[in-house]
Parts: sequence; C-alpha cells; structure tokens
Amino acid sequence: MSKIKTVIFDLDGTLADTLPLCISAFRQSIEPLIGKSLSDAEIIATFGPSEEGTIMALAPNHYEQGIAAYLKHYKALHDMCPAPFPGITNLLDILKSKGIHIAMVTGKGEHSAAISLSYLGLSGFFEAVETGSKEGPRKAEGIQQVLNRLDNIKSNEIIYVGDAPGDITASRKAGIKAIAAAWAETADPEELKELKPDQIFCTVQDFSKWILSMC
Repeated sequence: MSKIKTVIFDLDGTLADTLPLCISAFRQSIEPLIGKSLSDAEIIATFGPSEEGTIMALAPNHYEQGIAAYLKHYKALHDMCPAPFPGITNLLDILKSKGIHIAMVTGKGEHSAAISLSYLGLSGFFEAVETGSKEGPRKAEGIQQVLNRLDNIKSNEIIYVGDAPGDITASRKAGIKAIAAAWAETADPEELKELKPDQIFCTVQDFSKWILSMC
C-alpha cells in the first residue's frame, strides 16, 4: 500500500459517539409533532440522508418545525457526547503536524455537523468538510468533491474512515481505500467485514498505530 497523504473521516460513530445523541434528539423533536412514539429502529431506518431527510420521512407535515426542534435538542443534548473518542484529537494533531491532508465527509446536515465540530473542539482540523443531503446519501459525491480540491494526490494515497457499510461502498465508488472504524458500540464489525474493507480496526489506538506507520 502506498504512503497515505490524505485521510477523510466520517463523523458519527467514527470521530465521536454521536449516534445515541442523534436518536435522542430525533425522538424529542419528532414525537411531540406526530403524537406517537418512535423506536430506535424506526429512526435508524431513515438514516442515509441528512437529518432534514429524516424529518421529511418521519414528520413530513411538520418539516420546518421539525428541523428547528431537532437542531435545538441536538445542541441541548450534546453533553451525551462530551468529547471525541479517546485518542482521536491526539491523532488529528499528529496527522496535521506530519502535513497529512485531513477532511471530513459526513451524512449529517450542515448545521448539526457545525454544532458537533464546535462542541467537540474539532473545527480547526479539516481542510474540507462535505455534509449530507435531505435527498439521500451523497458520501461518494462528497468524497469526490474533496478529491477535486487536492493537487498531486493519487487515489491510492487517500483513505476514507467510516463506521457504516455505506461508508465502504461510497469509498469504493469514489475509487479510494475503505477503512472500517468498528470502535463505536453502534458499529457491527461482522457486517463491515462482509464488505471486505481494506482494513478494519476495533480500537482507535490500533487504527492510530497503523495510520501513523503508513504516513
């Protein structure tokens, strides 16, 4: 494998354990609008598009109100995820000091992504940030947008790090190597292995050792 010159990260479940926060914020914002309870599975089934897409799917008659309520609750509940996964900030510091390009491509909407990056103290690390769309998954497109900004970087010198099966397929579609992040409790290592990522790691520490040996 060639030396790695660019690392593109997912956010939810990769940089920080934000998925439980997302589910709680959806529940508190949507249930009062639609007058019924939602299971975790019902909420998770809508993931792929940004939160705007989830609101559209679960509360289409209350779209604007739902978005405003979600962002309010997402920010208020962020103490559920008070910091990035242990070791992430240190790793980003080291990568940056080595001159490695760091970007983020997330399915989150622009506003919730900005809330989390600010709250977690990660805003200054990323040269490029691509967020999601209410229309549907766009990670492959987001990765391509990042690639378009990079000069003299070959596709085999770039990796995407994400915790979901869709992250692996998006990486393949964009023509770069897929690294499966299986360190969140919400990740499913067996499901990720089935898609044959280029590497899979169950701890941030193991990923850090590997990536630093590859830079």
